[in-house]
Amino acid sequence: MARIVSLAEAVAENVRDGDTVAMEGFTHLIPYAAGHEVIRQGRKDLFLVRMTPDILYDQLIGVGAARGMKFSWGGNPGVGSLHRFRDAVENQWPRPIEIEEHSHAAMANAYEAGAANLPFASFRGYIGADLPKVNLNIRSVTCPFTGEVLAAVPAIRPDVTIIHAQRADRKGNVLIEGIVGVQKEAVLAARRSIVTVEEIVDELDPPSPNSVVLPEWAVTAVAHVPGAPSRPMRMVTIPAPTPSTSVGTRLRANGKPSTHGSGRTSLPPHPRTSPATPRRQRPRLLEGKAKND
Repeated sequence: MARIVSLAEAVAENVRDGDTVAMEGFTHLIPYAAGHEVIRQGRKDLFLVRMTPDILYDQLIGVGAARGMKFSWGGNPGVGSLHRFRDAVENQWPRPIEIEEHSHAAMANAYEAGAANLPFASFRGYIGADLPKVNLNIRSVTCPFTGEVLAAVPAIRPDVTIIHAQRADRKGNVLIEGIVGVQKEAVLAARRSIVTVEEIVDELDPPSPNSVVLPEWAVTAVAHVPGAPSRPMRMVTIPAPTPSTSVGTRLRANGKPSTHGSGRTSLPPHPRTSPATPRRQRPRLLEGKAKND
């Protein structure tokens, strides 16, 4: 049954070092506030799962909290490539990261299989694709009734799923509206779940045609965090790393040093900023050249 608690309490009780963590939701429902609370509390060795990981997961990777990630299309339509994710893959900085790439269809079906407590998902997909050559978790099964060969991937069963929603009632029932994505399946597939909401009300309004209601028995914790998905860059500031700057002293919440969590360690220097490999200077404009040329 869902408990209504503070965000700090929800993360402290439900997100543990080494967990497989899914933070799902698109556009207006990305759970930034909860992800930043995970960073503030110093969680580490997390295996991250998300369809279209974007800036939030780049921040988690950048502070060294992630040991691996299962995803489909790593990037952000607004800012392009994820720079810390790319650093982790190409330069093993701030630590090496294990990756498992899938298609959107595979991720959605894997969440649904996890929600149904099935061991794997089968679907029509990956025909002519190269991902099966580099991902050993993409396999095939033959339908015993028709003989059709189908793609198969393991079910996704997170230790904890974190999502954002519009509102919850005082019993812990949650209403999600808009682009609902795979939030429902991700919550039902998880052992524990945290939902941040814009408001807590006495009764949920009649749902709109494109909405989902998660019942209280499917949710572990609800936290009232208005504005949670709308601050991707404001809540946590991560300056350029130095060898002597620890994760704990670099994180900021509303402009003040973080006081949550313990046991953080310093990040190694970035390979492109070490003395042996000086940063390339941006080329200067030619003197006397017209501004509009």
